[in-house]
Amino acid sequence: MGLNDPQWGNKNGGGPPDLDELLRNFNKKLNGLFGGKGGSGNNGSGNKGGGSPQSFGIGAGLIAIVVLLIWIASGFYIVNPSERGLVLRFGRYVETTPPGPRWHIPFPIESAEVVSLSQVRTVEIGYRENVKNKMLKESLMLTSDENIIDIQFAVQFFLKEPTDYLFKNRKPDENVKQAAETAIREIVGKNKMDFVLYEGREQVAAATTKLIQDILDRYETGIMVSKVTMQNAQPPEQVQAAFDDAVKAGQDRERQKNEGQAYANDVVPRAKGAAARLKEESEGYRQRVIANAEGDASRFRQILVEYEKAPGVTRERMYIDMMQQVMTNSSKVMVDQKAGNSLLYLPLDKLIQSSAQAAPESTAAASVEQAAPPGDAAVVPRARETLRGRDREARQ
Repeated sequence: MGLNDPQWGNKNGGGPPDLDELLRNFNKKLNGLFGGKGGSGNNGSGNKGGGSPQSFGIGAGLIAIVVLLIWIASGFYIVNPSERGLVLRFGRYVETTPPGPRWHIPFPIESAEVVSLSQVRTVEIGYRENVKNKMLKESLMLTSDENIIDIQFAVQFFLKEPTDYLFKNRKPDENVKQAAETAIREIVGKNKMDFVLYEGREQVAAATTKLIQDILDRYETGIMVSKVTMQNAQPPEQVQAAFDDAVKAGQDRERQKNEGQAYANDVVPRAKGAAARLKEESEGYRQRVIANAEGDASRFRQILVEYEKAPGVTRERMYIDMMQQVMTNSSKVMVDQKAGNSLLYLPLDKLIQSSAQAAPESTAAASVEQAAPPGDAAVVPRARETLRGRDREARQ
């Protein structure tokens, strides 16, 4: 009967329940649960419906055994291949267990912590969860040319020494954050703004990774930095418009510089080519003039030697050569005065026309003369020398 039964007081004479009877009923049920036999009548001691002390001891022992087995079973744990187990005895590190099923003395004597070595952990610097959610206290940095830039980046790392990670540092993740912020400020402070924002972002990330690893190794954090990812790098929002104008001006400068360089690359080679051509032509002209002068001098010396041997014959030969040259290049009309009168009407205009008609024939004759032996090519120079000799004689 429940204590909240409204007839509870009437059936029990208006008094409280008998605690001994409640205890006997409980022992009876417990003995029935573990296979014991409870008494249904009065026993020798006058106890009504109670169990024997031996049965009560057996039930308590079984309960203790079950509790002991549960306590022993709580010491089993499993370590995966990418994990390591760290056993602590009264809070002090004892050993590191390899992968597989393991057991340690249960709590409160020993405890085990399973740490993953392959899990990639991430620390965000300058933002939280999204680059738009900026942390200006972390992201604003000063470059070597005294410009302020806004940088957000993430550091990815994993564990290489679980014992160092758990026991040699109080807040290892916070240490990674502080080391990353220190490293990036040092690297940015040694470089100019344009290098950090544009062409040198990969170099900055690589140098930051190395410096972070050096700091963490010096602190014995047991952490291996795998990658530093630059999420965003730009000037502060307050000067973004002015910076964009400066960038456009720099781009215009580079464009004009490239155009000027392209024009120079087009003009300079052509100018150099023209200069080289003129130089070669002048050199050829010089060589030709020198060769002609040397040839004339050599020919003059040869003629002089022959002239000294026979002056009269040489002058006559030079005169004939010159007359041949003059007569060859002029139209001629030959009149035989011995055969007719001295006064003759000569249709000179008709004669000139006939000479013009005979020009093709003279061209054919010229071709015949060109086909002549090479010895005839010396007639013109000899005629020139003949005229020079006659001029010298006239001066004497």
